[in-house]
Amino acid sequence: MSRVNGQVVFITGAARGIGEGLARALVLRGYRVSLVGLEIERLRALALELGADHAFACEADVTDSLALDEAVAATLAKFGLIHIVVANAGIANNGSFASTHVEDLARVINVNLIGAVRTMKACYEALLATRGYALIISSASAFPSLPGITAYGASKAGVDHFANNLRLEMKHTGVDIGVAYPSWVDTDLVRDQQQELPYFKTALEREPAFFGRVTPLSECVSRLVEAIEARARRVYVPEWVSFMHILRPLTVSHVWEFAIGFIANRMIPKMNHDVRELGRSFGKTSVETKSDETKSDEK
Repeated sequence: MSRVNGQVVFITGAARGIGEGLARALVLRGYRVSLVGLEIERLRALALELGADHAFACEADVTDSLALDEAVAATLAKFGLIHIVVANAGIANNGSFASTHVEDLARVINVNLIGAVRTMKACYEALLATRGYALIISSASAFPSLPGITAYGASKAGVDHFANNLRLEMKHTGVDIGVAYPSWVDTDLVRDQQQELPYFKTALEREPAFFGRVTPLSECVSRLVEAIEARARRVYVPEWVSFMHILRPLTVSHVWEFAIGFIANRMIPKMNHDVRELGRSFGKTSVETKSDETKSDEK
């Protein structure tokens, strides 16, 4: 506790996956955490497990600025300050652009990109007060042009650019901004796609060993904790993702498009078939699934 002096970390998307794992790891290291998300019962259970002195649950949708403002206010009332923000909330749709309802495509961008913008705006004054640090979660998908992740890739590329621009704007304030670029991580989101979509599981198995490897959650969390404590500018999970960043110009070239086009020609029809068979745009554990199924019933 003495080393971090009970610093307060505001984490969105804290009910599952990376957010939940990071919250657990940070509390063990002496931080206090504000757990923000939509699944309030899971958040409360996690806060209870971590202890009332160390964790606090707030229900908020990152697409709702008023809800985020209320979560920030509640966190300040509970802990007094916010030293670190982790803009982690994110979703991914199943299927290609053609096979996904337009509202689901828009929802992915709204949660992943606009949600990060709203989160940082809500936390802006609190971070100024502590000359704090924000880690904004982008993705390895921000770099290459790939078929089947149109909305997700666009949203994460936007997150990357937003964070890099914001870093420059906040340089004079003493607030530092970092970006995380995880590849496949063993979370509910990835497991849902592996279990529910045959094309996805096959695609991972056919990729080169390091590209197709799913990173254990503990490994990802460890890297993010290191980034937070170093106030890092960038963190890649796993480290090979840094090469994707370096090679980014290649992944939008004619050569790349020609090579990936052969894969897309085979993959997209299979993807569309699997998603039609599944009957929904989001994984079974996604909080988007309920609204997705309701929308299907209304058609």
